[in-house]
Amino acid sequence: MSSGYRGRFAPSPTGAVHLGTARSALLGWLRARSVGGAFVLRMEDLDAPRVRPGAAARMLEDLRWLGLDWDEGPDVGGPFGPYTQSEKLTRYREVAGRLAREGHTYPCTCSRREIAELASAPHGEDGPIYPGTCRDGPSHPGQPSAARMRMPEPPPAFVDLVAGPSPEGLGRGDFVILRKDGVVAYQLACVVDDHDMGVTEVLRGDDLLASTPRQIALYRALGWTPPAFAHVPLVLGPDGARLAKRHGAIAIAALRDGGWSAEQIVGRLAQGAGLADTDTPRSAASLLQGFDLARLRREPARVEL
Repeated sequence: MSSGYRGRFAPSPTGAVHLGTARSALLGWLRARSVGGAFVLRMEDLDAPRVRPGAAARMLEDLRWLGLDWDEGPDVGGPFGPYTQSEKLTRYREVAGRLAREGHTYPCTCSRREIAELASAPHGEDGPIYPGTCRDGPSHPGQPSAARMRMPEPPPAFVDLVAGPSPEGLGRGDFVILRKDGVVAYQLACVVDDHDMGVTEVLRGDDLLASTPRQIALYRALGWTPPAFAHVPLVLGPDGARLAKRHGAIAIAALRDGGWSAEQIVGRLAQGAGLADTDTPRSAASLLQGFDLARLRREPARVEL
């Protein structure tokens, strides 16, 4: 019987599943299964130039090989589909239109270069904080415009289930929800999807912590109830930097081809996350008993292969 909990894992099919992706999937799966909830998988493929042909299918194969499954997703269907973002463009644009009509967004003609050149502007976690140049009208009338969300000041505060209370001012600045070329931005698509799919808790990497106040602002503007949030520390490479392709054979498929078993990988990930004292090989299912978010380490895990 379902507990009412609905979690999700939402990768982008831009490459192979690597250890960082696998750990987020594992923790999300453990969280949902440990409370008797549903686990939803969706593909966030709106960044078309970066999407790799066949990557989505290979991701599903790698996740299943690790011992993970899902109740709803692009390959198994479900009551809240579609589970691939590129199939929901009409829905996103309908919501963007509603936000514009209700005065929550405004047309912005500033270029990225113009914003980047604002050397005197305060900076946030992801670059210069937009100073509101177009709030009272486009700076370049007649030019193509993006739709930019009016961010409340101060930004919405929240208490993360892993990271704790949000830092003061996190997520400041108006942000784009619909680009000049018509591409739907991550912040809007993510909120619409999580709402439409009934997600009650979002577990993801803490590189997205600054997105949370922005997403909460969207929820409130739309009159929707936001989910709970749990941001887990990232996986780092041997050099202390965020795990990336430059660190070598970190793809799950490459490790499998190199002789690693799924249990060995899960054991290594469990130790790095603080769920086990050693990297003894173990199945994903074996970690369910006693799983608790409170056990997760609050610092990034460094993976040595």
